[in-house]
Amino acid sequence: MTTLNLQLIYTLLCDDVRLEMGNKLSLMGVFQNIMVEKLPISLIKFAVVNHWRGEGVHQTEVRIVSPDKTNTIVTSQPTNIELAHGGFSDNVSFFVNVMFQTAGTYWVQTLANTVLLEEFPLIVTDAGTVAGIQSAEEISETVN
Repeated sequence: MTTLNLQLIYTLLCDDVRLEMGNKLSLMGVFQNIMVEKLPISLIKFAVVNHWRGEGVHQTEVRIVSPDKTNTIVTSQPTNIELAHGGFSDNVSFFVNVMFQTAGTYWVQTLANTVLLEEFPLIVTDAGTVAGIQSAEEISETVN
């Protein structure tokens, strides 16, 4: 996704991020969905990593919103990134003690200069929901 002089190349979710020698990022526990034994669940810590390309000074923000997109679960502090012409930057937003009350498709939104550039699904499910889906599929196969 692109805004004037700024392009979001990718977004990753992971358990933790460390800055290593040589300005290298180490990502631990990269994930795309959350599956737990029982809901509600409070995630102690996770990170959203955005990789940007472009130029200029921009303000970025990450939000996690509810499945119906009416409630914001958590929002990062706005962060300024500065890119030289043709440059790139990684921005890491850490979240702690984030509560997911129910199963569903939550949305990870990335904004730049107050414009929504990207949103992608974060599916949160528990063992009971998965078992219910599998039972429905088995019944469906039996009927067909």
